[in-house]
Amino acid sequence: MVIYLLEDDESIRKLVIYALKSQGYDAEGFELPEPFWEALEKQLPELILLDIMLPGEDGISILKRIRGNAVTKDIPVIMLTAKNTEYDRVVGLDAGADDYVSKPFGMMELAARVRAMLRRHQRGQTISEYKIGPLYICPERHETTVNGESVTLTYKEFMLLCLLAENTGIVMSRETLLDRIWGLGAERENRTLDVHIRTLRSKLGEAGRLIQTVRGIGYRMLEE
Repeated sequence: MVIYLLEDDESIRKLVIYALKSQGYDAEGFELPEPFWEALEKQLPELILLDIMLPGEDGISILKRIRGNAVTKDIPVIMLTAKNTEYDRVVGLDAGADDYVSKPFGMMELAARVRAMLRRHQRGQTISEYKIGPLYICPERHETTVNGESVTLTYKEFMLLCLLAENTGIVMSRETLLDRIWGLGAERENRTLDVHIRTLRSKLGEAGRLIQTVRGIGYRMLEE
């Protein structure tokens, strides 16, 4: 599978390309937008990793061009960004990003997110529901059931549950979960996440066991 990375920071670019190639992907990195566009005309990748802060043409503008072109509009895009505010994330997602990873990020997590995105894309673009053991989640209807019984969750609890379910089997770090749900990636001692996990497990009852604590790292949704 071919993956393109547009990142102007040479050290990050080389490290990401090395990590992706070690996972068996045919990865190619670009420092500037112009050679990136030229490569797209020659070969379409299965996935694009796109930095937001770029010289000349920023990542959001590039993303809009990708989504506005009939040839490239369906290529999944993961944004790489040092911006951690909710506004910046919303702008990226509204522009058509499929996912984003905040810098600094770990190579193992990035590789896991890439695998998850490629699996999702191969299955047919969008997952509209999740069924994991007794647990059922439908993001579009904001619906959660356990053994057919409805479970009432707050907005943040539901967002957290959907994020874990979307990445079933993948360990999500505390920093990633805090950043994605609350925009608190830098507050590593914040107990908000632990409180929500504890409440979520309690509300899910039997299905609460599916949310596993990975000591020293974070949490993951177990596969069944």
